[in-house]
Amino acid sequence: MDRRHFLNLAAVGGGAVYASALAGCADVGAQGMAQGTSHAEPDFYFVQLSDVHWGYQGAANPDAAVTLRKTVATVNALPTQPDFVFFTGDLTHTTDDPVERRRRLGEFKTIVADLKVKTVRFMPGEHDAALDRGAAYQELFGDTHYAFDHKGVHFIVLDNVSDPGAKIGDEQLAWLGADLDKRDRKAPVVVLTHRPLFDLAPKWDWATRDGAQALALLMPHENVTVFYGHIHQEHHQMTGHIAHHSAKSLMFPLPAPGSQPSRAPLPWDASAPYKGLGFREVEAADTGKAYRISEHPVVRA
Repeated sequence: MDRRHFLNLAAVGGGAVYASALAGCADVGAQGMAQGTSHAEPDFYFVQLSDVHWGYQGAANPDAAVTLRKTVATVNALPTQPDFVFFTGDLTHTTDDPVERRRRLGEFKTIVADLKVKTVRFMPGEHDAALDRGAAYQELFGDTHYAFDHKGVHFIVLDNVSDPGAKIGDEQLAWLGADLDKRDRKAPVVVLTHRPLFDLAPKWDWATRDGAQALALLMPHENVTVFYGHIHQEHHQMTGHIAHHSAKSLMFPLPAPGSQPSRAPLPWDASAPYKGLGFREVEAADTGKAYRISEHPVVRA
């Protein structure tokens, strides 16, 4: 069975949900990429995982001690391994103890080292970095913001969590502007960040205080897509021509934006363990100008 047939079957009966094509291309669904792109097969694909919260203990996930390991096993069992895996923040659950913070980060790093894929990239969430401005994270994982290129797509990793004020900051914005100035405005750009760059629910900390400045720098570029975490659920929104896609958590789901007075975790459903949790595949085609998103559960039935 080739990859395309597997994905089409998964869309019908395996729990995968496909979003539409992004960044100016026609909509595509489970019937195939050819409707919206000029290539029969995707150029590459990567896996996004988010909001692991390693170290969490609570009723929202009584299986917290093994959820990450089960996710690693599920990703390793994918029929075709991704080009790379990217974790969009909150690798660990917050703690005031700097020793415990480093211990959790180290344990997380050890567990995900079992992923088969050779290239695994990271960024911090506020649980990892806000209390020490990313000091512990940088000791174990390196820079909190950076850029890289992969098969014609320029990836930009933005840190909007190390500043406890939920800002990117002037220095990083200047770096972003300088990086974008080097790029062809028609070339595909993917931004990876933890908090949303737009004001989704500011009262719930689901916003970036200077996110509008980052979007203003990105807006002149024709093919920009943003993947983020933080809100523990799938959400899709456009700001102009820029598409934003949040990922599910690997620890506990959160309520829909503004749907209740607080953002408390949704209760664990013993009849449907891991309900609302999962990771996603992102397939790039047409030189990174179209993407197809498939959502996967933590544990396959």
